[in-house]
Amino acid sequence: MPKPTKRPHGLPNKEQVMEFIRNSETPAGKREISRAFGLSGQEKIALKALLRDMADEGLIDGDRRAFHRMGGVPKVTVLRVVDIDEGEAIGIPDSWQPDDAIPPPRIRLIEGKGRAKGQGKGRATHGAMPALRRGDRVLARTEETGTGWIGHPMKKLPQAHESLMGIVEIDGTGKGWLAPIDKSIRSSMPIADLGGAVKGQLVLSEPASKSPRAGVKVVQVLGDPLAPRSYSLIAIHKYGIPHEFLPEALDEADAAAKLPLSEDRREDLRALPIVAIDPADARDHDDAIWAAPDDDRANKGGWKALVAIADVSFYVRPGSAVDREARKRGNSVYFPDRVVPMLPEVLSADVCSLGEGEARAAMACHMTIDAEGRVKDWRFTRAIVQIAEVLAYEDAQARIDDDSAAEHLKHLWACWKTLHAARIARDPLELDLPERRVMLDEKGRITEVAVRERLDAHRVVEEYMIAANVAAAKALEAKAAPVVYRVHEPPSREKLMALKDYLATMDRKLALGQVITPGLFNRLIKDVADEAEKALIMEQVLRSQTQAYYGPRNAGHFGLALGSYAHFTSPIRRYSDLLVHRALVDAYGLEQPRPADHVIPATSGLSDRDRGSLDRVTEAISQTERRAMSAERDTIDRYVAAWLSGKVGETFDTRVTGVQKFGLFATILGFGGDGLVPVSILGDERFNYDERAQVLRGERSGTEYRSGDRLKLRLAEANPLTGALKFEPPEYEGRIEPRGGRPHVKPKPNRQDKTGFIQGKRGRPGNIRHKGSKR
Repeated sequence: MPKPTKRPHGLPNKEQVMEFIRNSETPAGKREISRAFGLSGQEKIALKALLRDMADEGLIDGDRRAFHRMGGVPKVTVLRVVDIDEGEAIGIPDSWQPDDAIPPPRIRLIEGKGRAKGQGKGRATHGAMPALRRGDRVLARTEETGTGWIGHPMKKLPQAHESLMGIVEIDGTGKGWLAPIDKSIRSSMPIADLGGAVKGQLVLSEPASKSPRAGVKVVQVLGDPLAPRSYSLIAIHKYGIPHEFLPEALDEADAAAKLPLSEDRREDLRALPIVAIDPADARDHDDAIWAAPDDDRANKGGWKALVAIADVSFYVRPGSAVDREARKRGNSVYFPDRVVPMLPEVLSADVCSLGEGEARAAMACHMTIDAEGRVKDWRFTRAIVQIAEVLAYEDAQARIDDDSAAEHLKHLWACWKTLHAARIARDPLELDLPERRVMLDEKGRITEVAVRERLDAHRVVEEYMIAANVAAAKALEAKAAPVVYRVHEPPSREKLMALKDYLATMDRKLALGQVITPGLFNRLIKDVADEAEKALIMEQVLRSQTQAYYGPRNAGHFGLALGSYAHFTSPIRRYSDLLVHRALVDAYGLEQPRPADHVIPATSGLSDRDRGSLDRVTEAISQTERRAMSAERDTIDRYVAAWLSGKVGETFDTRVTGVQKFGLFATILGFGGDGLVPVSILGDERFNYDERAQVLRGERSGTEYRSGDRLKLRLAEANPLTGALKFEPPEYEGRIEPRGGRPHVKPKPNRQDKTGFIQGKRGRPGNIRHKGSKR
C-alpha cells in the first residue's frame, strides 16, 4: 500500500484521494484510505461524506469495500451533450473535473430505454423527450458495454450555463453591460464579472448565478467584434460549427495524403483535355468536365461526356479519424472571409483537389448523350486525370463570347446546349432570384456588396453536374445498392393554400384542382410583366416549396423534375457525396488494392454500420446542411449591415417583402439589404393587420401597406453585429429607438402629410391608398 505524498495525517482533499487510489496496487476502500492518512473518529465520518460526493461527481466508482478511479461512471448521473453523431447524442459527465491525463468517457445516449420523471415502471421515454442538442444536460442511467459506455436518458434538465455572445458596454458609473448580438434580444444585461474583458470587446458569457437578477459573467474574450473575420466567427460560435480538427485526424490526413497514386485498376484519362470551371477564389476543385461529339453512327448528333470527381473515398476510409470528423461536420461551410472545411486542408485544398497540371485520383462518370440531350448510357470508373486548365466562370464565359475558346471548351458549350434542350422539355422549377456577393480586400475589409451575376458558364457546369448526379442514382438503383438520395418533395397542400390566398390579393389565381408540377409555377411567373411583382411572386413560390433533404428512400426531386437524384459531384465538401462514392465502389467493384506500407482501413466502400443506419446518417447530414445555411445567411446579413452602417440616414428605394402585425419587412432595390419598419412609427393612428390579405391598414385614414409596395425609406439603423436593419419613413425621422435596454426618450412625431411619398405600381396612383381615392 503506497503512502500519501502529502499531508500524512488528517483528512485528505479530493486530489490526494485520487492520487492515492491511482497509485494503489490493491483495491482501496475507506479502511485503506483511513489507515494511510491516519484518520480516526470524526475524520472517518468526514471521509465517508467526501467519498460519497466524489462518487456523485463521477470522479470515482466502486462500493463500500473498494474504490477506483473514473473508468466507471455512476449508475445514475448528469451528462452534458458535447456532440451529435449521426443524430445520436454523445455526452460526458457534467461534473467531470479530474486532471487532463484522464479524459472524460464519451457516453452514447440511447433514447427510449430510460424513465422520464413521473413515469411508471416499464414506460419508455421514446417520443416523450425532445431531441437532444449540443449543450443539453440530462439525467441518465449509464452502463458499460463491450463497445463502450451508453446512457439511457431519464429526463432533460434545465441549462446550467446558457452561453450568450455579446459586446461589452461600460456606462457612466463604470458598470459593465452585455449587449447581445442576437437580434431577438433587445435589452442589455448587467455584467457581474468582466473576466478581464474591456469595453467594446466581443465575449461569450454565462449566467452569473441561478438568479436572473445576478446578470452574466464573461467566460471567454473573443476580441474586436468589428475586426475582419469576426462576423464569421460569431456564426461559428452561435451555431456550434466544429472548426478545429482533432490532432489524430490531422495526423491521419497527413498520412493519407502520402498514399501512392497507383495506376492499378485505374483508367488513365490524362490525355483528355478535362477542364475545371469554378469561382475565381475557389480553393478546392471537386469536379472537372469534358465533352466531344460521339463518333458512333447510331448516335448521330450525340455526345460523349465525362464528369471527373475527386476520389475522396480513396483517401478517407470509413471509421477513420478523418471520416469521423467529416461526419460531424457534414459539409464545408462557406463564409465571405473563410471556409470551414469538411476535410483537413492537406486533403481538401491539395491532394484531393483537381488542380491544374497535377495527376489526381478521380471517380469518373462517362455518359453517352443523344441528339435530344437525353443521357442514354453511363459507366463509372476509378481514374487518373490531369486537369488541362482551371478556369474562373468569368474567364470561361469571356472566351466563349469573344470566340477565343479552344475546341475542347467549345465542345463543352455545344454539348450543354443539347443537355439544355432536354432540361427545357423537362421543365424544372426556374426561380431567378438574386444572390448577394460580398467582396473583401486582402485585409478582410469590405470593398463591395453586389448581386452575383448569373452567366451561361454557371449553367454549363450545373447541367453536367445534374446529369452525373442522375446517373449515379440510377446506377446504384440498377445494382439494388444503397442510395443516399437528394429528395425534394412537392409542396404541401397547406403551403399551396397559403400561396393561393396570397396570389388572390394580387388578383391572380392558382388552381389547385390539377397536378402540381414545376411547370405550373414557371407559367405563373412567366405571365407577370412587372419585374418588381415578378420578383415578389418568385419569392412567394420559393417559400411554398418544401426543404430538400437527404434520405435512403426515393421520393424524387420536384424542383428539378427528376425521378431519381443523388449528390455525387462534391465529395470534398459534402459527406452525402462521399457516401454515394462508397456505394458505387461496392456496387461496381471499384475497390483499390491497399498499399502494403500504409496502415489504413482496407475498404473504401460503405461500412456495415453505414449500410444499417442510412436513416440516421442522412438525417444528421441534413441537419448539418441546415446549420450551415443558417450560419452563412447570418454572416452575409452582418456583412451587408456593416457595409450599410456608413449610409445610415440615407434614403433608399425599397420594396416591401412581407407584412406582419408588428411591421413591414423591406429590401433595398438592386442591393438586397433586408430590414424592418416597426408598425409603431408608420403614422399617428392605429394600424390593423389583415392576415389573409397580408395588409396593414390604418383605422382612420385607410392607408394600406402590402407586399410589393415600393417605398422610399430612410435607413435608421444598421447593426453589423446582429445583421439587423431598421427603416423609417423619411417624414417620421427619429422614431426608431436605439437598440439596448436603457431608457430612451422618444422624439415627438413629425406630423407631415404622407401623400405621394410612394411610387405608383401597375398604373395605380400610389401604393398608399386612402379612402375614396381612385383605383
